[in-house]
Amino acid sequence: MNPLPLIILCTCPDLATAERIAETVVGERLAACVNIVPGLTSIYRWENRAQRDTELLLLIKTHQAVYSSLEARIRELHPYRIPEIVALPIQTGSAAYLNWIADCTGALE
Repeated sequence: MNPLPLIILCTCPDLATAERIAETVVGERLAACVNIVPGLTSIYRWENRAQRDTELLLLIKTHQAVYSSLEARIRELHPYRIPEIVALPIQTGSAAYLNWIADCTGALE
């Protein structure tokens, strides 16, 4: 049975952090691809106050088989005390693309 492909959402405070996380998780085969989306305005509640910050969004393509290692690695690299790490299952998609994700992350080994 093939593991479930996932898209992980993770916000970052700056480009250096986003690139460091992206390059590390791809380099370590914890993700097949990471898109860095700039220009987000995040409005959220933190320490009992509404906050507003500019952030970047990482769209991380991976597999359930490596999720726990990926989450741990993001936590090690991320400056936030509680980083956003949200996994969304990919229900369907191009078979060739989903196989590529599995191959890049070692999920088929």
